[in-house]
Amino acid sequence: MEPVKITGKTGLVRLGNGAVIDPEAIVGYLSPRRGVSEELEIGSGARIRSGSVIYAGSRIGDRLETGHNVVIREQNTIGDHFSIWNNSVVDYGCVIGSNVKIHCNIYIAQFTVIEDDVFMAPGVTIANDIHPGCPDSGDCMRGPVLRKGCRIGVNTTIVPYVTIGEETLVGSGSVVTRDLPPRVLAYGNPARVHATLDELKCKKGRREGPYL
Repeated sequence: MEPVKITGKTGLVRLGNGAVIDPEAIVGYLSPRRGVSEELEIGSGARIRSGSVIYAGSRIGDRLETGHNVVIREQNTIGDHFSIWNNSVVDYGCVIGSNVKIHCNIYIAQFTVIEDDVFMAPGVTIANDIHPGCPDSGDCMRGPVLRKGCRIGVNTTIVPYVTIGEETLVGSGSVVTRDLPPRVLAYGNPARVHATLDELKCKKGRREGPYL
């Protein structure tokens, strides 16, 4: 990649071929935090829409696509084909895989791990602070781990330190306060397992089961 200097309060942006960036987007915004790299790397085929702010100090793969008013902070490592829609935020220090889809009005807290093929519906909130206001809270911060292919329903809250298993489906409005195993349906406050994915039936009768 060739370095590209974007005007304004920005660092050095290494941008792959074929990027389309709206004039109102800010790419390579400098972090106010000390010791953060002033370089941003984005792969080929990016589509970055107006109002989006992507900080320097992250590495993002090919085919990034943002909606409007998206914020991606510094020190994130993000794979290919990452889609993130209007008014959503990825805070700093996260690791996100490939083919991840983040819908509108979502907050991803610092130090969250999201593996490949994860989907989040609108309004999901992720937390990372187990003792807010404690003098040592910064040292204890850690987001949850979302394993490959899990799907998170509308307006779900996920607390720090929990792990959601591969392909697990979390129902809308849930509060995930404990680990969930792979390939289950869980919902409620707190979220509990109600079935395995193999036990679910397609309500429209289009197939034997929705995840078979």
